[in-house]
Amino acid sequence: MGREISNAPTNQKQQSSMAYTVEQLVAVNPYNPDILPDLENYVNEQVSSQTYSLNANLCLLRLYQFEPERMSTQIVARILIKALMATPAPDFSLCLFLIPERVTSRFRQFWDEVAKSRHILEVVPGFEQAIQEYAVHVLSLTYQKVPRSVLAEAVNIEGPSLDKFLDHHIANSGWVIEKNENKGQLIILPRNEFNHPELKKSTADGVPLDKIARIIPILG
Repeated sequence: MGREISNAPTNQKQQSSMAYTVEQLVAVNPYNPDILPDLENYVNEQVSSQTYSLNANLCLLRLYQFEPERMSTQIVARILIKALMATPAPDFSLCLFLIPERVTSRFRQFWDEVAKSRHILEVVPGFEQAIQEYAVHVLSLTYQKVPRSVLAEAVNIEGPSLDKFLDHHIANSGWVIEKNENKGQLIILPRNEFNHPELKKSTADGVPLDKIARIIPILG
């Protein structure tokens, strides 16, 4: 009598095997840059198979911080999309905190990569708004006055929609518009201890943990 062959889908077996292998790599040697290609492939596998591994994705983002020249904007975008799909879990915030500076300083490329995954975004409400909020946060740590063109690229909004976006933040976030003959429209952002170092509190006052958490990924 011949050996019985299982009718279980081969793809499912391969996916389970891959997940096991990647999770083991992460557990044994999470800071080994040699596992970076495996982790990137696993992100693509998560998208195609509708599976999810926060630990593996966080490990990959940490490796990108150590190996910024190997960072894939497309992979980062997919990680964020998968993390937001896990809402209300805090996965999205955890991933945002680990995004290398190289990504946050190249918003245009990031938005281009996001556009390629439009079919995924259709089932992830709030993704674009969350990235826009993060972009504003990054700009507020960097600029005292931000050119309109820089803001437009960072939040991926232009024209009348950008005007509405500005009106909202003028009314609710303390933004002020300044017109400059040479630089065009400038947005004056609220003063904080990062864009105005003189406002930084003394060490005796202590620094809230959430402030430290926000600046760590920017320092990368």
